[in-house]
Amino acid sequence: MARTLRTVMLVPAIAAAVLIHGAGVARAQQTPEPDVRLERLKAEAGTRVDSLRGLTQQMVDMVFSFGELGFQEHETSRYLTGILEQNGFRVQRGVSGIPTAWTATWGSGRPVIAMGSDIDGIPQASQKPGVAYRDPLVEGAPGHGEGHNSGVPLNITAAIALKRIMEREKIPGTLMLWPGVAEELLGTKAYFARDGMFRDADAAIFTHVDSRLGTSWGSVAQNAVISAEFFFEGVTAHSAAAPWRGRSALDAVELMNAGWNYRREHLRLQHRSHYVIRDGGDQPNVVPRTASVWYFIRETDAARTSELFDVAQQIARGAALMTNTTFSRVRILGSAWDPHFNRPIAEAMQANIARVGVPTWTDADQSLARSLQREIGATTATGLATTIDSIIPTVPDNRKTGGGSDDIGDVSWTLPTVTLRFPSNIPGLPGHHWSNAVAMATPIAHKGATAGAKVVAMTVLDLLLAPSLLAEAKRYFTGVQTKDVKYVPLVGPDDRPAIEMNEALMARYRPAMRRFYYNPARYKTYLEQLGVKYPTVKPDTTN
Repeated sequence: MARTLRTVMLVPAIAAAVLIHGAGVARAQQTPEPDVRLERLKAEAGTRVDSLRGLTQQMVDMVFSFGELGFQEHETSRYLTGILEQNGFRVQRGVSGIPTAWTATWGSGRPVIAMGSDIDGIPQASQKPGVAYRDPLVEGAPGHGEGHNSGVPLNITAAIALKRIMEREKIPGTLMLWPGVAEELLGTKAYFARDGMFRDADAAIFTHVDSRLGTSWGSVAQNAVISAEFFFEGVTAHSAAAPWRGRSALDAVELMNAGWNYRREHLRLQHRSHYVIRDGGDQPNVVPRTASVWYFIRETDAARTSELFDVAQQIARGAALMTNTTFSRVRILGSAWDPHFNRPIAEAMQANIARVGVPTWTDADQSLARSLQREIGATTATGLATTIDSIIPTVPDNRKTGGGSDDIGDVSWTLPTVTLRFPSNIPGLPGHHWSNAVAMATPIAHKGATAGAKVVAMTVLDLLLAPSLLAEAKRYFTGVQTKDVKYVPLVGPDDRPAIEMNEALMARYRPAMRRFYYNPARYKTYLEQLGVKYPTVKPDTTN
């Protein structure tokens, strides 16, 4: 019997009147006059982050070389937690029953500031860094074709700089670092929120690789999602001698997909859905007894996504009826709420973004970027961004058009949260693609992570030393964001993380990938170890 999804209690969107009220509150609560001590410590934080550039580069390059997929980030987590322990952080491993999940804390008392970023890679994204055309390290292997190798190193750099300042200045507060495991599967943050990882935290700063430097507040153009696998059971038979005696579970999968594709015409334009067949049977001459299909089902908010998930289960039951098979179960593999980011913290972060500014790109950096843009047929080949983004305000519900997802949404509904986008990648790339790995162990990634670490460190200092900011953030969270919304995870109390995902795939490729792990004891950079001349580009034949 298919299980029934839990009821999600929320209104589809925050009413316009609430948003207007929230804007008025934020305007009335302006940032106080600059504090001389705070400004001095921010400047020091920037200097300290600069002094750690070698460590930042080493961490970014090392995690890039591991290239691990979601739930299998064993080398990555072992390496990063080792650095944190060496720097005095207390590490708790195996959070929420996930072997590669952990928290690392330093300090005491409040406020508790959680600093997170993702660590998993992308299938078939293996690529030599600094080479502006397809050149895999290991053909078919995974790699960092999203750039998740850079975010936690950024946060560690910021945390080490902050720790040294807090120790000397005797600043109370706790720094808490954590990784987004299996973000590409939307696989863990809902469990973190459900299991109370952020119970004692006052605010969360998340970082995500981008091609620009910026942040946003309110609702953003990201969808909620349920990732689920639908299982069918039939009866085997000889496919040629007695096919009438069989009942094909694969037929049920294919009819479910056909039914879903016909239903698309009658779904909202904002929805997004996609699937892969995970189990299509054993061999052609045996009628498949088991088969399954894995869907990502997305809508602009959690309530609509839940409704769409119900539709998928109805279609699955219909496919089973048509094939005289059984729709045996559905397993939620991951989920995410649509994010909502905190306005007061985002505005404070934007001021720090303006203070830090974009990195200084060299001719080599720009050459790599422009050559790669030409290679993949990007709309423009203008190179790297040289200006900062303005803060992006909330997107009204009637202007949402659908898009990607990030399970940071679940964290954002648990406590005041913002996301910093930092410029360690190249504009105009397709995403989830080998080209997105090209910059991610080069000076572009290193400089972008350093700039991001400065912004994070300065924003944490704001939260530690300007109590009014944290108070405003909490008022926004309770009085505007969650005033008419009750957060209930889209995973239930009995759901468990799919920690077996990608295990076989990594076992297949890891022996070959291990030969390319970065050795900082012998080589200053990963480019040096690989013998890559920076940048390696094709000649520009444009006039």
